Amino acid sequence: MKKIALIQIILASILWGTSGIFVHYLAPYGFTSLQMTFFRSVVSCICLALYILIFNKKLFKVTLKQLLLFTGSGLSFFLTATCYFYSMQATSISTAVVLMYTAPIFVMIYSVMFLGEKLNPKKAVAVLTMFVGCGLVSGIIGGLKFDAMGIVIGFMSGIAYSAYNILTKIEMKGNSNPLSATLYCFLFATLIGAFTCGIGDIPQSIGKAPQITVPLVIGMGLATCISPYFLYTLAMRKIPAGTASSLGIIEPMAATLFSVIIFGETLSVASVSGIVLILGAVFLLSKSD
Repeated sequence: MKKIALIQIILASILWGTSGIFVHYLAPYGFTSLQMTFFRSVVSCICLALYILIFNKKLFKVTLKQLLLFTGSGLSFFLTATCYFYSMQATSISTAVVLMYTAPIFVMIYSVMFLGEKLNPKKAVAVLTMFVGCGLVSGIIGGLKFDAMGIVIGFMSGIAYSAYNILTKIEMKGNSNPLSATLYCFLFATLIGAFTCGIGDIPQSIGKAPQITVPLVIGMGLATCISPYFLYTLAMRKIPAGTASSLGIIEPMAATLFSVIIFGETLSVASVSGIVLILGAVFLLSKSD
């Protein structure tokens, strides 16, 4: 069973890594990061709701405690994706995904500050390595040109992603069904998006080239949201969070490869060094746990 869970995490990571492809092709039509997050949520919510309606209607029933947790995971999911997409457009695909993957470090810092977790030497090295790596990736170290707002928003995506991980683990420990947890996460994210994304402007953007935008919108929901999030949530029931974090490093690697191979994105020596340091810090932290 654990081997299946490992495969699920790997597949989820690769699918998440394709987000940059959809953002790259949708942004020129005027879609904002909020609207793209809304697309992911609503497409996934509809597909999953139809599946549950056909195969197991009982999964719609949840307790009030579960509903509160799902609300939190929906909000953290929405913030993660929105900040990630914004950072991607302001900086680069590789920079945005690596900044988002500082999430395990933020979880550790929170645990040390508020939950009484001890800061051992291995964790201290991981934090220091992450900060140096982020400095290299962002251009702060090395005198490279960088977008300050894009970097800040990128860090915010990492903070939101850490919250999603914590809430998901709590849900799974409480024996929540992965399908129910994923459905309500998307549902609340959809509701948030409907009130914040400027939904009235979407038809105009889609109308510019519906034969291109519609398949991209649907594909974004299926490939980068419902499939990987369900696989990840399912796998979290069978393997430790640290193992999931270790394998999740595949996502930034995949996203970086896609950006270089498909879009010809160039990486400086400083950027590559920063990426290696950040991923190394995340891996070191997950192994220490």
